[in-house]
Amino acid sequence: MADSAPLLSVRDLDVTFATRHGPVRAVDSLSFDVRPGRTLGIVGESGSGKSVTSLAVMGLHTGARVTGSVTLDGRELIGLGERELNTLRGRRMAMIFQDPLSSLHPYYTVGEQIAEHHRVHFRSRRAAARERAVEALAEVGIPEPRRRAGEYPHQFSGGMRQRVMIAMALVCEPDLLIADEPTTALDVTVQAQILELIARLQQERGLSVVMITHDLGVVARVAHDVLVMYGGRAVEHAPVDALFAAPAHPYTQGLLDSLPRLDDPDDAPLRAIPGSPPSLLDPSPGCAFAPRCPRAAVGPAEERARCTTERPSLGGPDGHPAACHFPAYEGVAP
Repeated sequence: MADSAPLLSVRDLDVTFATRHGPVRAVDSLSFDVRPGRTLGIVGESGSGKSVTSLAVMGLHTGARVTGSVTLDGRELIGLGERELNTLRGRRMAMIFQDPLSSLHPYYTVGEQIAEHHRVHFRSRRAAARERAVEALAEVGIPEPRRRAGEYPHQFSGGMRQRVMIAMALVCEPDLLIADEPTTALDVTVQAQILELIARLQQERGLSVVMITHDLGVVARVAHDVLVMYGGRAVEHAPVDALFAAPAHPYTQGLLDSLPRLDDPDDAPLRAIPGSPPSLLDPSPGCAFAPRCPRAAVGPAEERARCTTERPSLGGPDGHPAACHFPAYEGVAP
């Protein structure tokens, strides 16, 4: 499966927003692939460009300049008109948004909203589309799906609303599912149920999944490959086992160190990465992480100068590149 052609291929993606203070390059020269049946986890702090990337793939940016290449099963999406994109959204690629309550229309029943997707893409009759909506609710574990299809979003709990969003995304059986922080507002038990549901549907349907999250626990549970973003750029890309076992970039190491550990004392303070994310209005000419990087802080003067003046490119061993001048690959001193 890993050697198959990618379903989604992103190359040199740039997303720039014009603001009154100047241009903001929210995504900078980003490249990655997602292969059939695989899950790519995209992780990073708020403002790292994760959600901006997903919206660019879906063609949902209206006030931004998007350049580069995004291909879905070989078809270029950048530059497509709205009508052409609408034939792909929902049918070939679908997205689960972070807040299901704001994504669902309060004046229509959940069954009507799911059925509308089926009617638009398959031109099915109203009764057939409603029956498919009931089946979709049953597939995602909604009890009494026929009755619940006639209810409104406010009558569902947060976890159930997220299941409705998954049903809506998958009712037309797309090839690619983008999940943007799908478990952020849910408690741990419901979060586990939603992740298990996505994994089960992926296995049954051979879905390709892009899981966008700041939670490394979610990544460890569901992803095959991980893309770490910082300041709008990719800083590390690796199979999930390799990344957790031997992170090469100091930012990735910082994220892992921030996780609570079972062997920590009860009164141990949480570990955090010092400093703040970089300003995208005035980007540094060097490594964006250098002001917060413990390696740059203790290195020789010439190394510190390189980190602050020369931007590192994404490179390194095949299958585990990192954008760092002094990466900590296993067996190699940082």
